[in-house]
Amino acid sequence: MQPMEDRLVALHAEVCKAMANPTRLKILDALRQGEQSVQALAKRLKVRKANLSQHLAILRQRGIAATRREGLNIYYRCANPKMLKACEILREVLLEQLAEGGRLMEQASQRPSARRARHSADATMAAASEE
Repeated sequence: MQPMEDRLVALHAEVCKAMANPTRLKILDALRQGEQSVQALAKRLKVRKANLSQHLAILRQRGIAATRREGLNIYYRCANPKMLKACEILREVLLEQLAEGGRLMEQASQRPSARRARHSADATMAAASEE
């Protein structure tokens, strides 16, 4: 990869990491309605302001959210509408997968230990049937 491509891939990973949190995804969903104050977001999402501020800082640092100060209040908005569109497309893909029998949710809910136990049981049954 070229240096510019490496940088782009690293930035992409950082944005995905910042968005890999249910609270941050809920914040982005709330910002779909437009600019909102920290107080309004805290009330809407039922999250303590201190906790919310940490999540908002991460979104701001990654260029996902932008701020505006008015007096003592800070207002947040999505920094780029394309980010909301990207989230919307991903949500559509996930809904399609869920509609196809919930395969994705089933896979996500299976813990590695449960998969190993099931694989071990399958192997034991296969060995027993060969005897």
